[in-house]
Amino acid sequence: MNAPSPFHNRRIVVTGGAGFLGRVVVERLRALGAADVLVPRRASFDLTREADVQRMFDDMRPEIIFHLAAEVGGIGANQANPGRFFFANMAMALHLIEHARQRGLQKFVQVGTICAYPKFAPVPFRESDLWNGYPEETNAPYGVAKKAALVMLDAYRQQYGMKSTYVLPVNLYGPHDNFDLGTSHVIPALIRKCIEAVDAGASHIDCWGTGEVSREFLYVSDAADGIIRAAEVMDVPDPLNLGTGREITIRDLVQLIAQFCGFRGDIRWDASKPNGQPRRCLDTEHTARAIGWRAKVGFEEGLRQTIDWYRAKRSAPVRQQY
Repeated sequence: MNAPSPFHNRRIVVTGGAGFLGRVVVERLRALGAADVLVPRRASFDLTREADVQRMFDDMRPEIIFHLAAEVGGIGANQANPGRFFFANMAMALHLIEHARQRGLQKFVQVGTICAYPKFAPVPFRESDLWNGYPEETNAPYGVAKKAALVMLDAYRQQYGMKSTYVLPVNLYGPHDNFDLGTSHVIPALIRKCIEAVDAGASHIDCWGTGEVSREFLYVSDAADGIIRAAEVMDVPDPLNLGTGREITIRDLVQLIAQFCGFRGDIRWDASKPNGQPRRCLDTEHTARAIGWRAKVGFEEGLRQTIDWYRAKRSAPVRQQY
């Protein structure tokens, strides 16, 4: 007989639990028998404000926190909001971790970012290289803020014995992603561009950069499973990569998405726009050894599911509000 999940009958708060990744984590935790899975919404709790964080703890009384909430976007959003992205992500982690310590929480689970790795880290990225250089400039403020949370959790482990888990997911994609062209990441932006171009009969789409940089992508349900598995196993904030180990250039990615969306026009590259980090690909062997987790969803399968979801969402009738 299997032992019950460590989350069984626990009161758990998932910050960002209404978002793209958070909704899947919430669903998984409920399936594991959590007594309550609570999601602080920004309209009621601005987690960048300490008074709101304190009130959230008072109202929700969590035993465990999964901190997924972030202010983040693609290269353009990072360039436009470096100060805000640093402050918001640093402030949320700072207040949440400190009040978790004060309340004696059982565990704090922090989701970091691949943007924390040095710009020229050896590929594939290994957790041991996390501190061997400065992050890529366009998203460094966000990456540094998330990495500072790792330092705080490790310091709290040493001084207060606080239990925590720290994971580094690679770029995520899947249903319910953000498809806003002003703030989205590369896969949802490209899917939207290609589908809108097909619908409009456009002859071309425009893409940022040269297409020569590479990225790695992880399907959202795999990421949720990896986060929960890490939280089950790890009591110390040793960083764990969550990824697939498959690298693809942006040029090849665009061609693949265009093919799956049925777009047959030209792809025009704007080399005046930034490429971002030259390469991104994770070594996930340490994670596999430490927690026994590997990604399951194949990239082409995940892309097709994401495209199908977005098409269905666009064609769904709009409900009138009265």
